[in-house]
Amino acid sequence: MITPNDLFGLDGRVAVVTGATGRLGRVMAEALAGAGATVWLVGRDQGKLDALAATLPKAEKARCDVTVDEEVAALGTRIRDESGRLDVLVHNAHVGKAGSLRTAKPSDYLQAADLALSAFQRLLDATRDLLVAAAADSSPSVIAVASMYGLVSPKAHLYDTPEGGNPPFYGAVKAGLIQLARYAAAEMGPAGVRVNCLTPGAFPGGGGDPALIARLGQQTPLGRVGDPAEIATSVLYLASPRTSYVTGANVVVDGGWTAW
Repeated sequence: MITPNDLFGLDGRVAVVTGATGRLGRVMAEALAGAGATVWLVGRDQGKLDALAATLPKAEKARCDVTVDEEVAALGTRIRDESGRLDVLVHNAHVGKAGSLRTAKPSDYLQAADLALSAFQRLLDATRDLLVAAAADSSPSVIAVASMYGLVSPKAHLYDTPEGGNPPFYGAVKAGLIQLARYAAAEMGPAGVRVNCLTPGAFPGGGGDPALIARLGQQTPLGRVGDPAEIATSVLYLASPRTSYVTGANVVVDGGWTAW
């Protein structure tokens, strides 16, 4: 009989989660750790990294800005020296910012692309050899976290002001990340490394404007926004070695928002 551990167990595996202390990053890290992986928590706030690591059974902390070449290279060296392997790489780093075409500046697009696209390249450059080596006895997985706004445009009328909504540069680079993951899947597949996208919908978390959250929820067939905990099984699905024939996919977790 196949057990959940047979399907999703990650005992002896090593995972990296960037943006680990964020709303979704925390859930991803907890899910991977709960499945048995040693999880490298990557972020820019050491205090938050320390607090999250204290709640996980097997965690390593790595303060790292993924937009800085030297820091990402040093991260790869640490993983190589201290863990000796890498099985799961989750690129989840994100900085929230509102805006519209009227307020966006060219520099906003460059900064957003650096965090979404260039950082993906940096992370692969720093860890590619580890991922390829892991293919000898597993099915290593790279997971790029995109957004439903890489598939559809935000609905400005849901927000109190045009500048209160999701900015144009965010969705533009997330759309690019979906394509970059496909490209990476095609190039890295022959080496046994899988690359997929995970595309969340509205996961505003607690503390937001209740009226706005209600309006966002009404845009989905399920009639509500997502709970961050609902992203956990999707991460485990893509991370699991048992998902060894899934690559180049985009797993959308949006309550049906993009189906309408």
